[in-house]
This record gives sequence, structure tokens and C-alpha cells, in this order.
Amino acid sequence: MAPTFVIICARCGGLLLAKADQKTRECPHCGYTIIVEKAGKLGSANSANEASLLLRKIKSETAQKEKRF
Repeated sequence: MAPTFVIICARCGGLLLAKADQKTRECPHCGYTIIVEKAGKLGSANSANEASLLLRKIKSETAQKEKRF
């Protein structure tokens, strides 16, 4: 099973999941087509479930940082 990445959209900055064996992924936030190999990766996990938990954690940490400012 291929790992799942947490990636960031280069156009809108949205966070999303993509499997390592995917060539492209459409951003659900803005519709931009992301080339997974070239995308900024914030983390990876061995399963989609683990990656989903990681994505939630990253979003939570980002929200907490924004509240401080």
C-alpha cells in the first residue's frame, strides 16, 4: 500500500490528502490541478486514516497559531 501525503495547494494554500501513487489531485477548495510529485508535502502516513488524523492535527495547530496573532 502506498503512503498517503498531506499536501498543500500552490494556488490557494488549502490542505488535502493524496496517495503517493497518484499523479495529480484536484484541490477541493479551488479546483486547481496539483502534480502530487511536485507538491509541498507537510507529512505522510502509512494509511489514509492515519493521514486524515495528521491533517486534522496540522489544521488544529495552524488555527491555534492564528489565534495568537
